[in-house]
Amino acid sequence: MRVRRLLAAAIAAAALAGAGLTGAATAQASAPDISGYDCTYAGGKVVYYGDHKYCQGGKYDGYTVY
Repeated sequence: MRVRRLLAAAIAAAALAGAGLTGAATAQASAPDISGYDCTYAGGKVVYYGDHKYCQGGKYDGYTVY
C-alpha cells in the first residue's frame, strides 16, 4: 500500500514537472520582428511607444518593428 502511494506521488510529480516545462517553453516564444515596410505593406502603420516601435493594425498587429 505504501509503495502504491509513493509510486502515484512520483508519477504525479513527474507529470506536473513536465507540464511546467512545456508551459515555460511556450511562454518564451514571441512574435518575430518585422520591418516597417512589411508592416505598412500588410495594412498596418508603425507607431512609437517609448523607445520601441510596433506595428498597429493589419496582418502584423502587435509585432515589434526594427
